[in-house]
Amino acid sequence: MEETRIELLQRMPVFGGIRADVLDYLLGLCPIVVVRAGEFFFREGAAADSMFVLEAGKVAVLKTWQNEEYVLHALGPGDCFGEMALMDLMPRSAAVRATADCRAILVSAGSLLKVYERDLEQFAMIQMNMGREVSRRLREADERLFRARMGIPGADQQHSFHTG
Repeated sequence: MEETRIELLQRMPVFGGIRADVLDYLLGLCPIVVVRAGEFFFREGAAADSMFVLEAGKVAVLKTWQNEEYVLHALGPGDCFGEMALMDLMPRSAAVRATADCRAILVSAGSLLKVYERDLEQFAMIQMNMGREVSRRLREADERLFRARMGIPGADQQHSFHTG
């Protein structure tokens, strides 16, 4: 099972280029969480210090406005969410609810600190990857905002933009 998890992580932008031995070490520090359909991984505004890598299931990323929930994105196996919390230490900017039974790897700030203590170079690579991924998502969000302001068709189309 660990080999499968290592391969899953290595296919993700956040963990791309990270050595298998480092990912094996990280996985040894990360619990597997199970969230049933209809339950929340976390709610908007909650304190945060972790991200999740979805191994199985599906989730909806939700934002609340005027007491209504709006789906920002639908995510599936191989997607991650919540990584902004590892960078800015701010409360959750959105909620994530399971739309099917889910299994996910919980990567905490504490587990990444242990990677830092063990292998600074690989830790730096993970941090750079996170920065690149968040930057890519910000560029995409900027493009969608621009298209919406200009009235360009397709501005509201869902892309691979994820939030956490």
